[in-house]
Amino acid sequence: MTMPNLSILVEKQNPPIQKAGFPLRYGRYSEIRTSDYEFLFDLNGAIKFIRGLNANWRHPAEQLKRTDGNDWVYYSVGDTSGDKGIISWLGEYYLPCLPYPSNSIWEIDYLSDPGIMSALGAWSQLYGNLHGLNKERLSPQARALVTRILENHDGLLHERSQRLNRITGASVSVLPPDTRHVDYELIPLMIADGCRYHCKFCCVQSSHRLQARGKVNIREQIQGLKAFYGRNLENYGALFLGNHDALAAGREVICDSAAEAHKAFGLGSVRQTPPLLFLFGSVHSLLESGHDLFETLNQLPYYTYLNIGFESNHDATLAYLGKPLDQALVGEAFKKMLDVNAGYKNIEVTGNFVIGKGLVDEHYRFLEALLRNAPVAAQNKGTIYLSALKDSPSKRELLPLIHAIQEQSRMPVYVYLIQRL
Repeated sequence: MTMPNLSILVEKQNPPIQKAGFPLRYGRYSEIRTSDYEFLFDLNGAIKFIRGLNANWRHPAEQLKRTDGNDWVYYSVGDTSGDKGIISWLGEYYLPCLPYPSNSIWEIDYLSDPGIMSALGAWSQLYGNLHGLNKERLSPQARALVTRILENHDGLLHERSQRLNRITGASVSVLPPDTRHVDYELIPLMIADGCRYHCKFCCVQSSHRLQARGKVNIREQIQGLKAFYGRNLENYGALFLGNHDALAAGREVICDSAAEAHKAFGLGSVRQTPPLLFLFGSVHSLLESGHDLFETLNQLPYYTYLNIGFESNHDATLAYLGKPLDQALVGEAFKKMLDVNAGYKNIEVTGNFVIGKGLVDEHYRFLEALLRNAPVAAQNKGTIYLSALKDSPSKRELLPLIHAIQEQSRMPVYVYLIQRL
């Protein structure tokens, strides 16, 4: 429906996430356009994307996105820095620029950009205009959409983000790097709390001891999450089993939780491809996991990404990081990662290593040798992510180092973007 300077399209169907889309669009959303901006809303009527349409907008593929945690993230396509630009650093053609400190290699203070701030101001103006709109001139579908949008005011959106944390009983301070495959859009289900190692370098660690959640708690979360997402559940095709070492929860908790969530949320019912399952694991939890766990995971109706924090395969660096491991254990876990990737069609284990300030040359030599000699299977599974330590130099200064590691590696190597939910 079109009105003067206002076009309303109710529940436009987009395909699943496409890596080279222009701009990034997926799922079913409603759209309102003015002469200068495009606003997209989820099926509950909450604002999701804003994109500029005039010459003052930075780039036609760039946009603002509001997350389930109620953060506004600016999506940049970057510039031509580096051999191939952003895609060579992140594996994606866009970079989420976050409103909080992160270890991204690209830093844009979009909150100081007049054009981007004007877009947020335009959203406030549109919300006010919708209040004064003569809804009798709208179709029943458009009228219902406007009513839903007006219900989702800023105060309610903030409260919804807090409600999500109450349902899961924990905030998600960091998502696995592999969630880039679904644009960080997933349903969080906490099956374990705490951390095994409490490494001194980590800025997102939990202070709690490692402990699995009980079945009653997990089922209550599933019921609460189903009500929380409502109609918008159909736009999700991924599940995150949290939090920092969910692999330690063991086969029964992991697989039962994933299976129950798949049924309750209807994951995969809309898309042609199987839904994705994400979880973190530690070196010890990977080594302790038996064939029965991976065999059961492999039979679930998911493609599973398991991300392991190796950090280094150099003893002195591990000691510097305060990680209670040694080179032998990391090497054993790295080999198991490769074995799992080769042996299970629907499971992919990925790994994290650190770069940046305070690390000796031997750390990089050991890492390059490990990646250069890795007997990777033909399917090219098992991405390696590089995470810059806090207070490292400008991330762009690290690009030559990143490219040097990429050139030595037989596995894909990308930067780890620390993003919360």
